[in-house]
Amino acid sequence: MLNIGWFSTGRDEAARQLLQAVQESISTGEIKGKINFVFSNREPGESQESDLFFELVHGYGIPLIYFSYRKFKARLLRGACPERDSSVASLPQNDKKRRARNDIFLTEKSKGWRIKYDREVNRRIERFNPDLCVLAGYMLIIGEELCQKYNIINLHPAPPGGPVGSWQEVIWKLIQSKAEEAGAMMHMVTPELDRGQVLSYCFFPINHKPFDQYWQKEDKEPLFKLIRQHELDREFPLIIFTLKALSRGEIAVQNGKIIDAQGNIIQGYDLTEEINRVMKGNST
Repeated sequence: MLNIGWFSTGRDEAARQLLQAVQESISTGEIKGKINFVFSNREPGESQESDLFFELVHGYGIPLIYFSYRKFKARLLRGACPERDSSVASLPQNDKKRRARNDIFLTEKSKGWRIKYDREVNRRIERFNPDLCVLAGYMLIIGEELCQKYNIINLHPAPPGGPVGSWQEVIWKLIQSKAEEAGAMMHMVTPELDRGQVLSYCFFPINHKPFDQYWQKEDKEPLFKLIRQHELDREFPLIIFTLKALSRGEIAVQNGKIIDAQGNIIQGYDLTEEINRVMKGNST
């Protein structure tokens, strides 16, 4: 059984829907595993959307750990130099030099907050000993120490070798380069953003119907929206099929490498056909 740690900020409906979809796949036995805990970098009362997410987690009976990064960071800065931090509000607006010095001081003091935050996160989750941690709408960058301690995977809205960056940046880069394919992948989380080992992926062509008519138009916004919708349609199946494959031993993470059921190192597990069947079934 795959022991899963679920990381989510819980910032929107999609975060709830994804948890629901994975939990349903677990309950039906499609994924042979269990979500041992959910961690959020928000706490109750910070956001209405996150509070709805927390209610869902509680409804499933999954242990919920929350730790507000905003409050932690604010406390850290105040603790670094409370008199200097609090005095900035009283500085005259035209005292630019003193304000700039204060900003530099606080910036230097805040550089290590992520490391300290991640250490606090680890202290809260290590007793669960997860086989795998899934970033599912977790809106913080994971630091090097957590990456080294846990197998952490994340969704990226581009195929292997594709553009890096936010989903908006990825799609515009695909359009600018006149790419023939788009897709998505699950990859290992490393300190180098979006460059970890590819765990699984899927492709879909964007150079024929229904995309071809939009390539001809000067306004590429409709093309942008269409590519995004097709990518979104594949996100949930990709995550579920990936967790299913991991839980059944079809793929595994071993010493930072991705291996198949025979123990061979692979450059990612191609789930395009399985996901295409889901897409075809949904359209009928």
